Amino acid sequence: MEDPRTEAFKRLLDIMDQLREKCPWDSKQTFESLRCLTIEETYELTDAIIENKPDDMRGELGDLMLHLVFYSKIADEKGLFNITDVLNGICEKLIRRHPHIFSSTHVDNEEDVKMNWEKIKLKEGNKSVLGGVPQSLPAMVKAYRIQDKAHGVGFDWDNSEQVWDKVVEEMSEFKTEMDKNSNKKEEEFGDLLFALINFARHNHIHPEDALEKTNKKFISRFKFIEEQAHKQGRSIADLSIDEMENLWQKAKMGEWTKRGNGETVNGRKENL
Repeated sequence: MEDPRTEAFKRLLDIMDQLREKCPWDSKQTFESLRCLTIEETYELTDAIIENKPDDMRGELGDLMLHLVFYSKIADEKGLFNITDVLNGICEKLIRRHPHIFSSTHVDNEEDVKMNWEKIKLKEGNKSVLGGVPQSLPAMVKAYRIQDKAHGVGFDWDNSEQVWDKVVEEMSEFKTEMDKNSNKKEEEFGDLLFALINFARHNHIHPEDALEKTNKKFISRFKFIEEQAHKQGRSIADLSIDEMENLWQKAKMGEWTKRGNGETVNGRKENL
């Protein structure tokens, strides 16, 4: 009996063949025209992950899977490569970079695996450990990946206390430049952010996820203020700062009440 996973994947490939041949929109797509759509789909997946919505995650993963098949189909038509090449390529890479699974290399923990991964990449021809970090990544994500890759070859602080000392140092340097209104204040602020991101990494916090959750929390509370102003027949711009602060605190209390009752907050089930 055929593996249902194989059957489902073949079904997607067959549908893609038909769409490429018969659909006016699908038949006109190119690598370039799909690129921004793929970025959009990726962000939609991240939203579903952050909001902990499995049904949405499943749907968004399907959309991304379609894009991977789409790119491979276009490449096949151009004689560049095909889906078989893509799948075999990633299989070979995974086997090559996991010698502790598929060969005789011994590892003791996750850190050994990461260090082996980076060493193998260098042997494969990468000129720099940091060469695999995409230039177009958002700055915060890029900083995290740079630090993580440097850690993979042993270039890192020994513990998070040392990193926190660096945060305090950078904070002091930033304040000094701010007090002088120096043109170095932007540079020092960047150094401070980099140190904070490093501290988060050492404590298993992804700064991008943490900031996005705070963004969503701010949006929720701000909308509450707008709604309350609307109920009073006013615009939020008509409220005083004290009125807005009072409503902000009510929004916070409402969140805690929901959490205490085990209700859903930002797509998650929470309790006090």
